[in-house]
Amino acid sequence: QVQLVESGGGLVQPGGSLRLSCAASGFRLDNYGIAWFRQVPGKEREGVSCITSSGGGIYYTDSVKGRFTISRDNAKNTVYLQMNSLKPEDTAVYYCARSGLGGLGCPRLTVSNFGSWGQGTQVTVSS
Repeated sequence: QVQLVESGGGLVQPGGSLRLSCAASGFRLDNYGIAWFRQVPGKEREGVSCITSSGGGIYYTDSVKGRFTISRDNAKNTVYLQMNSLKPEDTAVYYCARSGLGGLGCPRLTVSNFGSWGQGTQVTVSS
């Protein structure tokens, strides 16, 4: 079955770092654009970053540019999100998803363009 599982979240102080992992089963991540989203209670799910199937295209929302880095490891069928210089406003549940209809690239970062959502991993940034 197609499944994505997020891990790596936790509690960190402002300025700290975390690395999130998105592990795929039932398909190859390198056949899909993969995105990270985040969501806090009462707010819409927000696109954070996306990487194309080839790794040649990488996109970030403005609020994380210069702090977050998305990457992939084909041998491990895993996509990562390295988060540095974390801020309290980064607190959210982080999800990964694949582009819909077998898309290789990164469409606009909206929920409707992605699927196969994982269960999410909680990131809390607080002193």
